Amino acid sequence: MHTVAVGILVQDQRVLLGLRSAGRRAFPGRWALPGGHVEPGESETGALRRELREELGIDVLECDGEPTSRLHVTSGAPGTEVRLSAWRVRAWDGRPGNVSPHEHDRLAWFTLGEFDQLRWAHPEHREVLRELLDPTSP
Repeated sequence: MHTVAVGILVQDQRVLLGLRSAGRRAFPGRWALPGGHVEPGESETGALRRELREELGIDVLECDGEPTSRLHVTSGAPGTEVRLSAWRVRAWDGRPGNVSPHEHDRLAWFTLGEFDQLRWAHPEHREVLRELLDPTSP
């Protein structure tokens, strides 16, 4: 089983998502939280920091001590299971940009009201983010 760490970046009640590039094997053309695979010997937060530097060009300064959510999902290849951990990034240095266009066709910030219009790579994250942005939502 592969482990993937993704980051939840919130700014002005909007969440940063990446539109996965059309050439990607898993979930092409779908919106996802930025991040990637944990390398052997690497911690999840270490992978999160490395991946966000590689994909967004930012340095993570602070993230929560525990992931906001953990999902077990099937990846794009049949039978490939992935443990997907989403970490709330509280502070970062730099301006997030699409510095790895082979990973994402584009990046965008979305409000809670826009979530239902998106094609998600992992729809479960929509509910996790909804609870994070509006704890009073059903």
